Amino acid sequence: MTCSVARPLDWAIVSTSTTSAGFGPIAGATPPSLCAREPHVPADRLVAEMVPPPRFDSVRFATYLPDPNQPSQPEAVRVLSAFAAGLGAPYSTGSGRRGLFGFGKAPKKAPAVPRGVYLDGGYGVGKTHLLASLWHATPAEPELKAFGTFVELTNLVGALGFQKTVQTLSGHRLLCIDEFELDDPGDTVLVSTLLGKLVDAGVALAATSNTLPGKLGEGRFASVDFLREIQGLAAHFRPLRIDGEDYRHRGLPQAPAPFSDEQVTKAAYATDGTSLDDFPHLLDHLARVHPSRYGALTDGLKAVCLTDVQPIPDQSTALRLVVLADRLYDREVPVLASGMPFDQLFSEEMLNGGYRKKYFRAISRLTALARDAKGLVEA
Repeated sequence: MTCSVARPLDWAIVSTSTTSAGFGPIAGATPPSLCAREPHVPADRLVAEMVPPPRFDSVRFATYLPDPNQPSQPEAVRVLSAFAAGLGAPYSTGSGRRGLFGFGKAPKKAPAVPRGVYLDGGYGVGKTHLLASLWHATPAEPELKAFGTFVELTNLVGALGFQKTVQTLSGHRLLCIDEFELDDPGDTVLVSTLLGKLVDAGVALAATSNTLPGKLGEGRFASVDFLREIQGLAAHFRPLRIDGEDYRHRGLPQAPAPFSDEQVTKAAYATDGTSLDDFPHLLDHLARVHPSRYGALTDGLKAVCLTDVQPIPDQSTALRLVVLADRLYDREVPVLASGMPFDQLFSEEMLNGGYRKKYFRAISRLTALARDAKGLVEA
């Protein structure tokens, strides 16, 4: 299927005169289309971009707002602050340098205290905020710290090769991995092996993870599954449970209903730096772009406009949309849409299946971005 901007010619015809709906002429050039972009991301950019995403540039432990009804949240801030403070000096196995928290000498074999923390909680409790705050609080130069999702880390291995990735990251003080994927055994083994090499080199670790398929009925927390799947690395992690509800829905208004095709198209033409795409065409295009490039796909955009949003037809398409939603959310790119509400994107079968947590995260994030986009129409 040929990818195209959502009805640009139709709108151009309509916009030449005032319509019965009250819309006047639209000034400005035709909006860019995500479907027209096929970015190529060099390996060195993958390394350089292993920092907290723009949405989390300014977060700190002090800006995390614990739920007063969830004592595990301020406790997580306390523990992670101490963890960060202990990473100020390089770690060495037996050189006489200070250990992880700065107390005494580091042992010659396994460290006396965990070399990593695992943030264990449901979606929307602020795990990524805390993980990014840990990165910012660690007293080391940015080039000695790395932050990325599990997918971004596997993409780095694919781009550099396993040995080069080990060499590149071995000099780091800290590696933060957001959304550690437990649903792909092959990738889990690959990354676990990589992390073992990095721990041996003295790199401290911090991670969050997704819930394993088939384990969702046993509760929303995944520490047991995580520690089991990483096998020999389990002793290096201290699980840190974070209870709470999805903060994006805590005390916030309901997500706006979808707008009309005409409203979305008019907003795209009226707003500089806004893309315009037909949703089914965009889904087809995502199948031709590697997920490692989805961030670059959105470079320079201030907003994304989508017409004719429809239910996702299959699981592969759904998982690609999850990655795009994550990249848009990381970059704080509002999403204005017509058609189906975002909470109806995924079928009941998908929402009850092994990737349930990913789909609910995507719904939560797209809903937040749709709320951010309301001003494009109201302006």
